[in-house]
Amino acid sequence: MALSSQNADDRDDRWRRWLARITADGMVVVLLATWWLFAQDMPEFLLPSPDVVGRRIWELFTDPRYLVHVAASSARVVIAVVLAVILGALLAFLPRWLKITEVIVHDRIKPFLNSFPSVGWAILAIIWFGPSHGTVVFVMVMILTPFCLVNLSEGLKEIDTEILEMARSFTRRRWVVIFKITLPLLIPYVVSALRIAYGVGWKIALVAELFGTESGLGFLLQQAQSIADAATVFATCLSIVIVFWLGEKAIIDPLSRKFTPISSA
Repeated sequence: MALSSQNADDRDDRWRRWLARITADGMVVVLLATWWLFAQDMPEFLLPSPDVVGRRIWELFTDPRYLVHVAASSARVVIAVVLAVILGALLAFLPRWLKITEVIVHDRIKPFLNSFPSVGWAILAIIWFGPSHGTVVFVMVMILTPFCLVNLSEGLKEIDTEILEMARSFTRRRWVVIFKITLPLLIPYVVSALRIAYGVGWKIALVAELFGTESGLGFLLQQAQSIADAATVFATCLSIVIVFWLGEKAIIDPLSRKFTPISSA
């Protein structure tokens, strides 16, 4: 009796998953159909049809003239995310190493980085460094660092102090405790910081590239705006969605699944 009930529950779960997927995919189809219908009565420079945008997306990923811009933006996002996580981790750990820095980090640096305008960083970076790849990465790092700092600081607060005390009873070497106990327990929060920084990073990349470089998807958007090329604007934005989705599914989701047991233990 229990076995048949379990089988029925499994069938219900599978049906609900399929229904949710069909509903979600159906909404996408309806949205595309609506877009296509509206585009029939409007000029292409205002609202291009889905097939025109689709061809432009294909060009972005196959034509070397456009692919170099996709690669440039992707590289900048990856570099900035890694640097922001490292810098955020260093700032989060600093009060643990030097108690005197707790007020500096949490009451001075964190509020400052959280509230400083993104456009302000972009303008200052142009004044300081001029248009360059490093300028874009700098802007992104400064904006992403507080996200990582907040997330990792909360992760450190959640670590069981009794586990740390037990570890210190076996060794007085601080680095052993950090690398053998603290960092493994903190990895789920590191993955979470990566996920947040990666998502926000793509939004920031466009703004930074509008100001600070002559390559990347943000630069393509600026060019498209100057000639009223709505198809390229749509294609560029949707290309970012595609690249983001690929990066999340290929790297961040596997990391999250791998370290979920640690966070739930």
